[in-house]
Amino acid sequence: MEFLRFLEGIRTPFLDTVIGLITRLGEETIGIVILCTIFWCISKKMAYGIGIAFFLSGLTVQGMKIIFRIDRPWVADPTLNPIPSALEHATGYSFPSGHTQSAAALYGSLGAQVKQIPLKTIFFLIAILVGFSRLYLGVHTPLDVITSILISFLLVFLALKIFAGDKIDKKREFILALFIALYAVTVIIIAAVLYSNGKIEQYYVSDCLKAAGAAIGFATGMFIERVYINFSESSKSILWHVIKLVSGIAGVLIIKEGLKLIIGTGLAVDTFRYFLMLLWIAAIFPLIIKRFFSNKKKD
Repeated sequence: MEFLRFLEGIRTPFLDTVIGLITRLGEETIGIVILCTIFWCISKKMAYGIGIAFFLSGLTVQGMKIIFRIDRPWVADPTLNPIPSALEHATGYSFPSGHTQSAAALYGSLGAQVKQIPLKTIFFLIAILVGFSRLYLGVHTPLDVITSILISFLLVFLALKIFAGDKIDKKREFILALFIALYAVTVIIIAAVLYSNGKIEQYYVSDCLKAAGAAIGFATGMFIERVYINFSESSKSILWHVIKLVSGIAGVLIIKEGLKLIIGTGLAVDTFRYFLMLLWIAAIFPLIIKRFFSNKKKD
């Protein structure tokens, strides 16, 4: 806690603004836009490596949150003062850090896969800076951040080893997708047991179930796309890439936000929304891309 007090003592309005912007690089919306851009327009292989690391680390971190149930720093020590603007996205338990996990898995995967040293440095630096931002803002402890970075970087390494080849083997693809889905189901069961036993409140289960729903959607979509769709990221022109990206992200937003107006919110429906959102990203929209956007000569 002393390090958090030190950071609290060096805060300035300028640093608050800059670091507040840095921490947003670990938020869900930024991650979705980056993943969609890479997957639909640049490199499916790179995107799958990111996705596997991202969702396995996300499930691990969210599962650890509800198992250990460690309070946020300002709850454990009321004398600490987090920056008020950071509290909106500081949901759930403290250990490990979800923002740090997202950034370390996303930018760590990018850093591990790009060839250019300057880009590698930038991506890994972003991952570390997002973790530091959570400390500066006073919403996590060093243990929260370091644990998330270690878990995410380890799973980045494993994901890239698993997904090293381009050859598609139906049995192998099925086993990988099934493993991710079963891991997500395990996390759902743990959350359900803890919730039913009164160990955690509904508020704390929400992020965990969203992560599980998204992971199952990703695993299902990955299997369907790789085995049955196999779309091409190439398009006729830059304009077609822009139209493709805008159309696809519009679909994501309709599922993520529009479905709330139809089916409302709650643990089950939120899990379903995130499942459908990733299924759209990984399989449904790729089918549309193959039909309307791909460069036929390269399909």
